[in-house]
Amino acid sequence: MATDNLISDVLIIGGGVAGLSLALRLADEDLSITILSKSELNEGSSLYAQGGIAAVLDDDDNFEAHIDDTHVAGASLCKDKTVRKVVEGAPSAINWLIKKGVKFTVSEGREYDGQDGEYHLTKEGGHSHRRVIHAKDATGREVETTLEENVRQLPNVQIFEHHIAIDLITSEKLRTNKSSRCFGAYALDIKEKKVKTFGARAVILSTGGASKAYLYSTNPDTSTGDGIAMAWRAGCRIANMEFVQFHPTCLFHPYAKGSLISEAVRGEGGLLKLPNGERFMDAHHPQAELAPRDIVARAIDYEMKKGGFDSVYLDISHRPKEFILEHFPNIAASCEKFGYDMTAGSIPVVPAAHYTCGGILTDTKGRTDLKRLYAVGESSCTGLHGANRLASNSLLECLVIAKSAAKDIRKRLRKDDITIPSLPKWDESQVSNPDEQIVVSHNWDELRRFMWDYVGIVRTDNRLKRARNRVELLQEEIIEYYGNFRVNNDLIELRNLATVAELTIECALNRKESRGLHYTLDYPETRQLARDNILTPNNFAAHPPIREWLA
Repeated sequence: MATDNLISDVLIIGGGVAGLSLALRLADEDLSITILSKSELNEGSSLYAQGGIAAVLDDDDNFEAHIDDTHVAGASLCKDKTVRKVVEGAPSAINWLIKKGVKFTVSEGREYDGQDGEYHLTKEGGHSHRRVIHAKDATGREVETTLEENVRQLPNVQIFEHHIAIDLITSEKLRTNKSSRCFGAYALDIKEKKVKTFGARAVILSTGGASKAYLYSTNPDTSTGDGIAMAWRAGCRIANMEFVQFHPTCLFHPYAKGSLISEAVRGEGGLLKLPNGERFMDAHHPQAELAPRDIVARAIDYEMKKGGFDSVYLDISHRPKEFILEHFPNIAASCEKFGYDMTAGSIPVVPAAHYTCGGILTDTKGRTDLKRLYAVGESSCTGLHGANRLASNSLLECLVIAKSAAKDIRKRLRKDDITIPSLPKWDESQVSNPDEQIVVSHNWDELRRFMWDYVGIVRTDNRLKRARNRVELLQEEIIEYYGNFRVNNDLIELRNLATVAELTIECALNRKESRGLHYTLDYPETRQLARDNILTPNNFAAHPPIREWLA
């Protein structure tokens, strides 16, 4: 598109399952929709989700059991209203995906008929029943690519790939007299190296999490917390950022970048072992390998430090080879690429940063503190996950909250005919091209290393204070660099990661207990009363509060 200023009814920033499903939910309306994606449309964490989607689909299961499992995993910090809404919305969300063409794995001996079928359900850590519907071991890819195909057929949707959002455009920035609201965003066209202005009557952040703030992560390079950082700068509250979920089992190999070994492997009988072949999870939790993720990750971290091991081992080779290859073809192929045969022996695994349980404070309709700004998916904090996400509840949250947000957006756009004011172009008159790009790469590397060392699986106040001192110095350098040079993709991501890191550290220092994913040696006990950690920016505008978070 030739213009640098594009206006639409709805602007969706991010192309994962949350953003794409929301676009499809709005497709029946006469609305113009713009989608921005910082890479290819489908390149994000959704694409790499392996395990599946948790949903009550079996007669032996029930909503109350799924709700209870979510609360237990979330260490009593989940919002019950949110949990119930998401859990009870799961079956219809799955049926919607099937109608859109998603092909889930069916039970052995049955064939997929395109509409209905007896689907194979697996069991993952923290679940009391088999309730995880999946597409072999590549559920995210099946769901993401199917939704992408549907979205690309919509005539009212414009897709801008390789466009990374820089900042939101708000009434405060425009210095209007209207109450605080969002009017769009500035975004960098990465290929053309040009900043464009995107205006919209409603803006949705579906930018994913921020696990790339850590040295080791299961996430793709796109997971840099862009939406969380932009919302914070725009005046939105952020909640519970200390709860960073480390997936217990990432393939340990110097070149196996982010090779996740799905929890479903343990759900189908995979055992965690020490280098000498001895099992150890029984000593850490009654559910052993199927304990919640925070417990399994902490147990592995403990055993590695205690024994001085580089990794522990995951072994499912006692199951038939045909069974393993049928259920985990992609994982088996990934392991084989690095010289491991999971059908014949154990594979080395270590924990890695995986999921951001906190994020932009929203209600169950995806509404933020800023009018006309919504957040859906991993960038949001709805209260579903509490202090630790239950396995396979993430894609489910994307689907259910996106449906709810779409309904609210339709209602509000019909009710209030907002006119977009004249939006100024991005001002580059006072900046020049960067002269030393190495500064950005060095700061990026330093940030990820001290976050891994000081804000990892096990924390102390001293480590957190060291991290805070380091991030404050980095922030000063980044602000100076950002103010003097033209923006590029790496600088935008570094700026956002530094903001997210600072929010994570601040939340961790504020929590004087151990709960869920936040474990500190200084406060090993869990307090009786569970409280949320809500950070309020200096430019927070006094809106009617999100009532569900006051309950």
